[in-house]
Amino acid sequence: MLKKMINPLVVSAIALLPMMTACSSDSSKKEASAEKTASAEESAVASDEFNYKLKPKKVSDNVWCFFGALDKPTPENAGNMANNCYVKAGDKYVVFDSGPSFVFAKQAYAAMSKVAGALPVKVVVNSHDHDDHWLGNDFYKEKFGAELIGPSIINTNYKAGDQTRMYKTLPANAIKGTKIIPVDRTLKKTYKFTVSGVDFEAIPVGVKAHTAEDYFLYMPQSKVLFAGDIVMNGRITSGRDGSVIGQLKALDMIKARDWKVLIPGHGFITDKTAVDEATDYFTFTRDRILKAIDDDVGPDEIQEAVPLEEFKDKAMYDILNSNNLDFAYQELEMM
Repeated sequence: MLKKMINPLVVSAIALLPMMTACSSDSSKKEASAEKTASAEESAVASDEFNYKLKPKKVSDNVWCFFGALDKPTPENAGNMANNCYVKAGDKYVVFDSGPSFVFAKQAYAAMSKVAGALPVKVVVNSHDHDDHWLGNDFYKEKFGAELIGPSIINTNYKAGDQTRMYKTLPANAIKGTKIIPVDRTLKKTYKFTVSGVDFEAIPVGVKAHTAEDYFLYMPQSKVLFAGDIVMNGRITSGRDGSVIGQLKALDMIKARDWKVLIPGHGFITDKTAVDEATDYFTFTRDRILKAIDDDVGPDEIQEAVPLEEFKDKAMYDILNSNNLDFAYQELEMM
Protein backbone atom coordinates (compact mmCIF):
# COMPACT_ATOMS: atom_id res chain seq x y z
CA MET A 1 0.00 0.00 0.00
CA LEU A 2 2.76 2.43 1.02
CA LYS A 3 4.62 1.65 -2.18
CA LYS A 4 1.52 2.44 -4.24
CA MET A 5 1.16 5.80 -2.48
CA ILE A 6 4.82 6.81 -2.91
CA ASN A 7 5.04 6.05 -6.61
CA PRO A 8 2.44 8.65 -7.68
CA LEU A 9 4.14 11.24 -5.48
CA VAL A 10 7.49 10.52 -7.04
CA VAL A 11 5.99 10.70 -10.52
CA SER A 12 4.33 14.05 -9.71
CA ALA A 13 7.56 15.47 -8.34
CA ILE A 14 9.46 14.39 -11.42
CA ALA A 15 6.78 15.98 -13.61
CA LEU A 16 7.16 19.28 -11.79
CA LEU A 17 10.93 19.43 -12.22
CA PRO A 18 10.86 21.00 -15.74
CA MET A 19 8.42 23.66 -14.52
CA MET A 20 10.56 24.43 -11.49
CA THR A 21 13.65 24.60 -13.68
CA ALA A 22 11.87 26.91 -16.13
CA CYS A 23 10.73 29.21 -13.31
CA SER A 24 14.25 29.26 -11.91
CA SER A 25 15.62 30.01 -15.38
CA ASP A 26 13.09 32.85 -15.91
CA SER A 27 13.99 34.28 -12.52
CA SER A 28 17.69 34.11 -13.33
CA LYS A 29 17.07 35.83 -16.68
CA LYS A 30 15.12 38.61 -15.00
CA GLU A 31 17.87 39.09 -12.41
CA ALA A 32 20.51 39.12 -15.15
CA SER A 33 18.46 41.63 -17.15
CA ALA A 34 18.04 43.87 -14.12
CA GLU A 35 21.77 43.68 -13.43
CA LYS A 36 22.50 44.49 -17.08
CA THR A 37 20.16 47.51 -16.98
CA ALA A 38 21.69 48.74 -13.73
CA SER A 39 25.15 48.24 -15.20
CA ALA A 40 24.16 50.22 -18.32
CA GLU A 41 22.82 53.05 -16.20
CA GLU A 42 26.02 53.15 -14.17
CA SER A 43 28.20 53.06 -17.31
CA ALA A 44 26.41 56.14 -18.67
CA VAL A 45 28.03 58.14 -15.87
CA ALA A 46 31.81 58.14 -15.78
CA SER A 47 33.38 57.52 -12.40
CA ASP A 48 34.89 61.00 -12.36
CA GLU A 49 31.61 62.78 -13.29
CA PHE A 50 28.93 64.29 -11.12
CA ASN A 51 25.94 61.94 -11.25
CA TYR A 52 22.82 63.96 -12.04
CA LYS A 53 20.63 60.84 -11.70
CA LEU A 54 18.42 62.03 -14.53
CA LYS A 55 15.08 60.43 -15.30
CA PRO A 56 13.02 61.81 -18.18
CA LYS A 57 9.28 62.27 -17.61
CA LYS A 58 6.93 61.81 -20.52
CA VAL A 59 4.64 64.84 -20.83
CA SER A 60 3.05 64.18 -24.22
CA ASP A 61 3.34 61.80 -27.15
CA ASN A 62 7.02 61.68 -28.10
CA VAL A 63 7.92 64.47 -25.63
CA TRP A 64 9.99 63.92 -22.49
CA CYS A 65 11.37 66.48 -20.06
CA PHE A 66 13.93 66.62 -17.29
CA PHE A 67 12.47 68.73 -14.48
CA GLY A 68 14.95 70.59 -12.31
CA ALA A 69 14.74 71.49 -8.64
CA LEU A 70 12.84 74.60 -7.53
CA ASP A 71 16.03 76.15 -6.27
CA LYS A 72 18.96 78.34 -7.20
CA PRO A 73 22.05 76.66 -8.68
CA THR A 74 24.16 75.08 -5.92
CA PRO A 75 27.11 72.69 -5.75
CA GLU A 76 24.64 70.09 -4.50
CA ASN A 77 22.23 70.27 -7.47
CA ALA A 78 25.04 71.13 -9.94
CA GLY A 79 22.77 73.51 -11.82
CA ASN A 80 19.95 71.02 -12.33
CA MET A 81 17.24 73.54 -11.47
CA ALA A 82 15.76 74.31 -14.89
CA ASN A 83 13.64 72.23 -17.25
CA ASN A 84 14.83 70.91 -20.58
CA CYS A 85 13.09 68.63 -23.02
CA TYR A 86 13.46 66.13 -25.84
CA VAL A 87 11.07 65.67 -28.75
CA LYS A 88 11.32 62.45 -30.71
CA ALA A 89 10.70 63.47 -34.31
CA GLY A 90 10.76 60.26 -36.30
CA ASP A 91 14.35 59.05 -36.27
CA LYS A 92 15.79 62.23 -34.74
CA TYR A 93 15.54 64.37 -31.61
CA VAL A 94 14.87 68.07 -31.18
CA VAL A 95 16.03 69.45 -27.83
CA PHE A 96 14.69 72.50 -26.01
CA ASP A 97 17.34 74.00 -23.71
CA SER A 98 20.48 71.98 -23.18
CA GLY A 99 21.08 72.43 -19.45
CA PRO A 100 23.88 73.79 -17.27
CA SER A 101 26.89 71.79 -18.46
CA PHE A 102 28.40 69.36 -20.96
CA VAL A 103 28.17 66.59 -18.35
CA PHE A 104 24.46 67.28 -17.80
CA ALA A 105 23.73 67.17 -21.54
CA LYS A 106 25.73 63.97 -21.95
CA GLN A 107 23.83 62.24 -19.14
CA ALA A 108 20.48 63.57 -20.36
CA TYR A 109 21.13 62.08 -23.79
CA ALA A 110 22.15 58.75 -22.25
CA ALA A 111 18.96 58.70 -20.17
CA MET A 112 16.81 59.50 -23.20
CA SER A 113 18.54 56.85 -25.30
CA LYS A 114 17.37 54.18 -22.86
CA VAL A 115 13.80 55.43 -23.10
CA ALA A 116 13.34 56.27 -26.79
CA GLY A 117 16.46 55.16 -28.61
CA ALA A 118 19.96 56.45 -29.32
CA LEU A 119 18.89 58.84 -32.07
CA PRO A 120 20.83 61.82 -33.42
CA VAL A 121 19.93 65.29 -32.17
CA LYS A 122 19.08 67.45 -35.16
CA VAL A 123 18.23 70.83 -33.58
CA VAL A 124 18.68 72.47 -30.18
CA VAL A 125 16.57 75.54 -29.36
CA ASN A 126 17.74 77.79 -26.52
CA SER A 127 15.11 79.88 -24.74
CA HIS A 128 17.33 82.70 -23.43
CA ASP A 129 20.86 83.55 -22.35
CA HIS A 130 20.83 82.50 -18.67
CA ASP A 131 23.52 79.86 -18.51
CA ASP A 132 21.53 77.18 -16.66
CA HIS A 133 19.69 76.71 -19.97
CA TRP A 134 22.36 76.47 -22.69
CA LEU A 135 25.81 75.45 -21.45
CA GLY A 136 25.11 71.91 -22.66
CA ASN A 137 25.11 73.12 -26.28
CA ASP A 138 28.64 71.97 -27.00
CA PHE A 139 27.76 68.32 -26.29
CA TYR A 140 25.12 68.32 -29.04
CA LYS A 141 27.33 70.20 -31.47
CA GLU A 142 30.35 67.98 -30.81
CA LYS A 143 28.50 64.65 -30.92
CA PHE A 144 25.87 65.29 -33.62
CA GLY A 145 26.66 68.58 -35.34
CA ALA A 146 23.23 69.78 -34.20
CA GLU A 147 21.99 73.17 -35.34
CA LEU A 148 21.88 75.54 -32.38
CA ILE A 149 19.07 78.12 -32.43
CA GLY A 150 19.12 80.81 -29.78
CA PRO A 151 19.27 84.47 -28.82
CA SER A 152 21.89 86.67 -30.45
CA ILE A 153 22.99 87.89 -27.02
CA ILE A 154 24.52 84.47 -26.33
CA ASN A 155 26.96 85.28 -29.13
CA THR A 156 27.53 88.91 -28.19
CA ASN A 157 27.65 88.59 -24.38
CA TYR A 158 29.63 85.36 -23.97
CA LYS A 159 32.86 84.00 -25.36
CA ALA A 160 35.01 80.92 -24.83
CA GLY A 161 36.76 81.05 -21.47
CA ASP A 162 34.22 83.31 -19.74
CA GLN A 163 33.56 82.29 -16.14
CA THR A 164 29.78 82.42 -16.02
CA ARG A 165 27.62 81.67 -12.98
CA MET A 166 27.67 77.91 -13.62
CA TYR A 167 31.46 77.82 -13.83
CA LYS A 168 31.64 79.55 -10.47
CA THR A 169 28.95 77.45 -8.76
CA LEU A 170 29.07 73.90 -10.08
CA PRO A 171 31.52 71.36 -8.69
CA ALA A 172 34.50 70.60 -10.91
CA ASN A 173 33.20 67.15 -11.86
CA ALA A 174 29.94 68.69 -13.15
CA ILE A 175 31.31 71.65 -15.12
CA LYS A 176 34.32 69.85 -16.58
CA GLY A 177 34.46 69.73 -20.36
CA THR A 178 31.90 72.54 -20.72
CA LYS A 179 32.72 75.02 -23.49
CA ILE A 180 30.97 78.21 -24.49
CA ILE A 181 30.21 78.10 -28.21
CA PRO A 182 28.10 80.42 -30.38
CA VAL A 183 24.61 79.56 -31.59
CA ASP A 184 24.20 79.01 -35.32
CA ARG A 185 20.89 80.73 -35.95
CA THR A 186 19.34 83.76 -34.25
CA LEU A 187 15.82 84.98 -34.90
CA LYS A 188 14.02 88.25 -35.56
CA LYS A 189 10.73 86.59 -36.49
CA THR A 190 9.03 83.22 -36.17
CA TYR A 191 11.12 80.45 -37.69
CA LYS A 192 9.23 77.38 -38.90
CA PHE A 193 11.08 74.14 -39.46
CA THR A 194 10.23 70.48 -39.90
CA VAL A 195 12.13 67.43 -38.67
CA SER A 196 11.04 64.02 -39.98
CA GLY A 197 7.52 65.27 -40.64
CA VAL A 198 7.10 67.01 -37.28
CA ASP A 199 6.50 70.77 -37.47
CA PHE A 200 8.03 73.29 -35.09
CA GLU A 201 7.78 77.06 -34.66
CA ALA A 202 10.57 78.89 -32.81
CA ILE A 203 9.12 82.23 -31.77
CA PRO A 204 11.06 85.26 -30.52
CA VAL A 205 9.08 87.44 -28.13
CA GLY A 206 10.45 90.59 -29.72
CA VAL A 207 10.57 92.71 -26.55
CA LYS A 208 12.42 92.53 -23.27
CA ALA A 209 10.48 90.02 -21.14
CA HIS A 210 12.29 87.58 -18.84
CA THR A 211 15.50 88.75 -20.51
CA ALA A 212 16.39 91.05 -23.37
CA GLU A 213 15.78 88.22 -25.86
CA ASP A 214 13.46 85.28 -25.17
CA TYR A 215 12.30 82.46 -27.45
CA PHE A 216 9.59 79.86 -27.02
CA LEU A 217 8.95 76.75 -29.11
CA TYR A 218 5.56 75.57 -30.35
CA MET A 219 4.50 72.26 -31.91
CA PRO A 220 1.26 72.99 -33.81
CA GLN A 221 0.44 69.37 -34.66
CA SER A 222 0.60 68.03 -31.10
CA LYS A 223 -0.21 71.39 -29.43
CA VAL A 224 2.79 71.35 -27.11
CA LEU A 225 4.52 74.59 -26.10
CA PHE A 226 7.93 75.01 -24.47
CA ALA A 227 7.80 78.36 -22.70
CA GLY A 228 11.27 78.78 -21.24
CA ASP A 229 11.47 81.17 -18.31
CA ILE A 230 8.61 83.32 -19.55
CA VAL A 231 6.55 80.87 -17.51
CA MET A 232 7.48 79.54 -14.09
CA ASN A 233 5.27 77.88 -11.53
CA GLY A 234 5.89 76.72 -8.00
CA ARG A 235 8.60 79.34 -7.59
CA ILE A 236 9.23 83.05 -7.98
CA THR A 237 10.94 84.32 -11.10
CA SER A 238 14.00 86.55 -11.21
CA GLY A 239 13.36 90.02 -12.62
CA ARG A 240 17.00 91.12 -12.74
CA ASP A 241 17.17 91.14 -16.55
CA GLY A 242 13.50 91.49 -17.38
CA SER A 243 10.46 93.70 -17.73
CA VAL A 244 7.05 93.39 -16.10
CA ILE A 245 5.32 94.88 -19.13
CA GLY A 246 7.30 92.66 -21.48
CA GLN A 247 6.52 89.58 -19.43
CA LEU A 248 2.81 90.28 -19.69
CA LYS A 249 3.10 90.74 -23.46
CA ALA A 250 5.02 87.46 -23.75
CA LEU A 251 2.39 85.66 -21.67
CA ASP A 252 -0.32 87.04 -23.96
CA MET A 253 1.59 85.68 -26.95
CA ILE A 254 1.78 82.25 -25.34
CA LYS A 255 -1.87 82.24 -24.33
CA ALA A 256 -2.84 83.12 -27.90
CA ARG A 257 -1.41 79.79 -29.10
CA ASP A 258 -3.61 76.71 -29.15
CA TRP A 259 -1.72 74.44 -26.75
CA LYS A 260 -2.71 71.54 -24.52
CA VAL A 261 0.62 70.97 -22.78
CA LEU A 262 3.00 73.74 -21.70
CA ILE A 263 6.40 73.11 -20.17
CA PRO A 264 7.62 76.00 -18.00
CA GLY A 265 11.26 76.96 -17.68
CA HIS A 266 11.05 76.13 -13.98
CA GLY A 267 8.22 74.25 -12.31
CA PHE A 268 6.24 71.07 -12.66
CA ILE A 269 2.73 72.17 -13.77
CA THR A 270 2.21 71.48 -17.49
CA ASP A 271 -1.59 71.55 -17.93
CA LYS A 272 -3.83 74.47 -18.93
CA THR A 273 -3.19 76.13 -15.54
CA ALA A 274 0.57 76.26 -16.14
CA VAL A 275 0.60 80.00 -16.90
CA ASP A 276 -1.73 81.10 -14.10
CA GLU A 277 0.89 81.82 -11.43
CA ALA A 278 3.08 83.85 -13.78
CA THR A 279 0.10 85.81 -15.08
CA ASP A 280 -1.05 86.63 -11.55
CA TYR A 281 2.44 87.52 -10.35
CA PHE A 282 3.15 90.04 -13.09
CA THR A 283 -0.38 91.43 -13.18
CA PHE A 284 -0.44 92.01 -9.41
CA THR A 285 3.07 93.48 -9.53
CA ARG A 286 2.15 95.95 -12.28
CA ASP A 287 -1.21 97.02 -10.85
CA ARG A 288 -0.13 97.36 -7.24
CA ILE A 289 3.10 99.18 -7.93
CA LEU A 290 1.36 101.63 -10.27
CA LYS A 291 -1.20 102.32 -7.54
CA ALA A 292 1.58 102.75 -4.99
CA ILE A 293 3.31 105.25 -7.26
CA ASP A 294 0.03 107.15 -7.62
CA ASP A 295 -0.17 107.16 -3.81
CA ASP A 296 3.32 108.71 -3.62
CA VAL A 297 4.97 105.58 -2.24
CA GLY A 298 8.70 105.97 -2.74
CA PRO A 299 11.22 103.36 -3.89
CA ASP A 300 12.45 102.79 -0.34
CA GLU A 301 8.93 101.91 0.78
CA ILE A 302 7.75 99.74 -2.09
CA GLN A 303 8.72 96.38 -0.59
CA GLU A 304 6.61 97.06 2.49
CA ALA A 305 3.75 98.56 0.48
CA VAL A 306 3.50 95.73 -2.05
CA PRO A 307 4.61 92.46 -0.40
CA LEU A 308 2.76 90.12 -2.81
CA GLU A 309 1.99 87.79 0.05
CA GLU A 310 -0.09 85.53 -2.18
CA PHE A 311 3.23 84.08 -3.31
CA LYS A 312 5.05 83.85 0.02
CA ASP A 313 4.84 80.04 0.06
CA LYS A 314 6.43 79.71 -3.37
CA ALA A 315 10.05 78.64 -3.68
CA MET A 316 12.59 81.48 -3.97
CA TYR A 317 10.14 84.09 -2.61
CA ASP A 318 12.46 85.14 0.22
CA ILE A 319 15.42 85.36 -2.14
CA LEU A 320 13.94 87.07 -5.18
CA ASN A 321 10.66 88.84 -4.49
CA SER A 322 12.01 91.96 -2.80
CA ASN A 323 14.49 92.61 -5.59
CA ASN A 324 11.78 92.00 -8.17
CA LEU A 325 9.70 94.75 -6.61
CA ASP A 326 12.64 97.15 -6.78
CA PHE A 327 13.27 96.33 -10.45
CA ALA A 328 9.57 96.71 -11.27
CA TYR A 329 9.31 100.03 -9.46
CA GLN A 330 12.22 101.44 -11.48
CA GLU A 331 10.55 100.31 -14.71
CA LEU A 332 7.01 101.39 -13.93
CA GLU A 333 7.98 104.74 -12.45
CA MET A 334 9.16 105.76 -15.91
CA MET A 335 5.78 105.10 -17.55
